[in-house]
Amino acid sequence: MGATGGYGAGQESPRAGPWAAAAVEKHSYEYEYGSKKYLLLCGLGGMVSCGLTHTFIVPLDLVKCRMQVDPARYKSIVGGFRVALQDDGLRGLARGWAPTFLGYSLQGFFKFGLYEVFKIRYAELLSPEAAYTWRTGLYLAASASAELFADVALAPMEAVKVRIQTQPGYASTLRAAAPKMLGEEGLWAFYKGVSPLWMRQVPYTMMKFACFERTVEALYKYVVPKPQSQCTKAEQLAVTFVAGYIAGVFCAIVSHPADSVVSVLNKEKGSTALGILRRLGFAGVWKGLFARIIMIGTLTALQWFIYDSVKVYLKLPRPPPLQAPESLKRQKN
Repeated sequence: MGATGGYGAGQESPRAGPWAAAAVEKHSYEYEYGSKKYLLLCGLGGMVSCGLTHTFIVPLDLVKCRMQVDPARYKSIVGGFRVALQDDGLRGLARGWAPTFLGYSLQGFFKFGLYEVFKIRYAELLSPEAAYTWRTGLYLAASASAELFADVALAPMEAVKVRIQTQPGYASTLRAAAPKMLGEEGLWAFYKGVSPLWMRQVPYTMMKFACFERTVEALYKYVVPKPQSQCTKAEQLAVTFVAGYIAGVFCAIVSHPADSVVSVLNKEKGSTALGILRRLGFAGVWKGLFARIIMIGTLTALQWFIYDSVKVYLKLPRPPPLQAPESLKRQKN
């Protein structure tokens, strides 16, 4: 389910790894699991998922960023929205939507697409028994590897977005802000936030994928009264949404300090991540956490729901959670 792949009906792919047990399904698929088309379409699903969801919550993201960089005026979510409306009006709440859409669409393409790639490749290095036993580590390693590339794609638009949202009078559109940043600071303006992005996004994505995968597994094992194969597509997508929200709450917590640093770093010229971290202190890096939990919980749940819905629409393989190989079952008995 969700990020977990499968094959076309009755196919035995050498790239299946530990997901071979999920290959025998009574459904027909348009694309073979692990094929180039399959992986590209997974990337497309991630692009749609991340681009739409991040753009949808731009107003909340704007208030969250301003709470981080201007806590004296933006003291709470409700109060922050009130101040933002006073400063910029209703249209001002959409500031930064264009770089948000472009940046997170690119990030989603690499995040979800490469996650599938690395999950397959890393599984090939292990036996089915080891892959099942260490499946959490497999999810963590694959997601971390994918996010390293995804953040390089995201960094330029993230820098533009934060500058538009947090620096009054600087620029209000992508086409105005990007050339101005390039003229003032050169290409470094767009990539100085890569390291802090890795600090924020890599732990976030590791939690997002590993927690989601294991939560889906737990829900089908302990909560849902029937196997996934007997659930309707709507019921399966409901499980996806619940698991995504649970994963999102944990994502927000583990990545919030680095998110605070990124927000301040992209606002201020000549600043460094270490210098900002020292200045903010322990209490400062947790400003805006509640807003981010709401934002990231909703965001992550919607991303997984949209991603899985795209897989359903495109008829991509979506097998159930990974099952223990027969050899391990015999050992336990």
